[in-house]
Amino acid sequence: MVDPASTTAFALVVAGTSLLAVAARRFRVRDELPTLDGWALAGRQFGAVLTWFLLGGTIYTAYTYAAVPGLVYGIGALGFFALAYTVIVYPLAFVLLPRLWRVAKDNGHTTVADYVRTRYDSPLLALAVALTGILATMPYIGLQLLGIRAVLVAGGLYPTDGIAGDLTLVAVFAVLAGATYRSGLRAPTVISLAKGVLVGSTVGAIVVLVLHRLGGPQAVFRAAEDAITARGVPEASLTLAPSLYTTYATLALGSALALLMYPHVLTASFAASSADRLRKAIIGLPAWTAVLGLFALLGVAALAAGVQARPGNAEAAVPMMVQELTSPIASGLVFGALAVGALVPAAVMSVGAAALFVRNVYVEYFHPTATPKHQAQVARAVSLVAKFGALAFTFGLPDQDAINLQLLGGVWILQTFPTVALGLFTRWPHRGALLAGWLVGMVSGTVLAASGGFSSVVSFAGVHVYVALAALVLNLAVAAALTPALDRLGVARELARGTAGGAVVR
Repeated sequence: MVDPASTTAFALVVAGTSLLAVAARRFRVRDELPTLDGWALAGRQFGAVLTWFLLGGTIYTAYTYAAVPGLVYGIGALGFFALAYTVIVYPLAFVLLPRLWRVAKDNGHTTVADYVRTRYDSPLLALAVALTGILATMPYIGLQLLGIRAVLVAGGLYPTDGIAGDLTLVAVFAVLAGATYRSGLRAPTVISLAKGVLVGSTVGAIVVLVLHRLGGPQAVFRAAEDAITARGVPEASLTLAPSLYTTYATLALGSALALLMYPHVLTASFAASSADRLRKAIIGLPAWTAVLGLFALLGVAALAAGVQARPGNAEAAVPMMVQELTSPIASGLVFGALAVGALVPAAVMSVGAAALFVRNVYVEYFHPTATPKHQAQVARAVSLVAKFGALAFTFGLPDQDAINLQLLGGVWILQTFPTVALGLFTRWPHRGALLAGWLVGMVSGTVLAASGGFSSVVSFAGVHVYVALAALVLNLAVAAALTPALDRLGVARELARGTAGGAVVR
């Protein structure tokens, strides 16, 4: 039954955030003609603090905040790989993202596929990167809605009988769609400020309250270990079994590499005003990992509290615990914060996908003479299509099918890593070899994931590894083998245009 106090608190949080999104049209606006760069990257004018909020709000999605404690609740220590991968990703981001920002800024690139197009003088390779980014992003947007819907259903704030709950979700998303249509990246940037405050403060307060109610950290971990052992699930434990070492390590490494290639992360990075400010923002990102760690701790607490989530619905365990152990107003605030957590990444994802489509599909192949204003108009329309396509995706597919598509999205986006990252440091790989490696990685990763029942892990001679990383190894092997072969055959490389990874690539 829906509690009026909880619903009111939730509605106030979401309504206040929606007003911020609408007001974003006046945030950091310049008196200039509309351009895709101005709409999708807010004119590249964000300082270190704004970039920190935007990157953190984009990387740490609502589904992450639901899925990580759900994994810990369901399988124990293996679920903590999410913390390890966010620790791994920041040194990589510190090296790669400012370098990529510099190349993009100096050459007027709006998307990562623009960089690929110029770096390798290859429209086909740029198209592969752009389509992969769009393909991987679409289920990710839908997954934000699935995550928040699962949380709200568990918290009793989403009526499951009739269409009232679905209409509420559509209304909230429609406000976001309208704000992003008008303001572009400025809308999620403003919301990210609210997200950082709301998510950080609410989860901190809930952790303190839950630990106090359950007798402190030692009692929580002891009770949680007893609870997960009593289930009798093989290898489920709060201490990592040796057989899971390779699974844990490859999930962490593969996820870190894949995250840096997602369009929403690159879009947020390109909006920084300088490479130095982007570096400063990245240095502060571990604070968001600390918040994620608190959510993971709530998964342990849900075990200790004896929460009984349905099989296959582990992400509902923490919302159920919050509803049981806190007041209705407090639970409404927590669920509102999680709803806000979905709005930022969903908006940035739609902006990133729209920019890729316009710059690297529409302009490249359909309208090469499109003016900057026309490009911005088309991007606005595409962003609407992306958001409402995600809604249809959410309501039209079973939850498990949507999660399977997101798994494939992670496999696919990782296959762009060699093309994007290697090109910043070396000119050795041949563009034809990179394209062939990308194709092999895409096909092999999809086949491995599907043939394993859409498991994120595949076994080779008894060694369990992340399927996306296995496909990446094949990708790199093909690229490394074909590069000297294509050179010997005299297949043309890209034109020599400046220095790889330097300030000038054109």
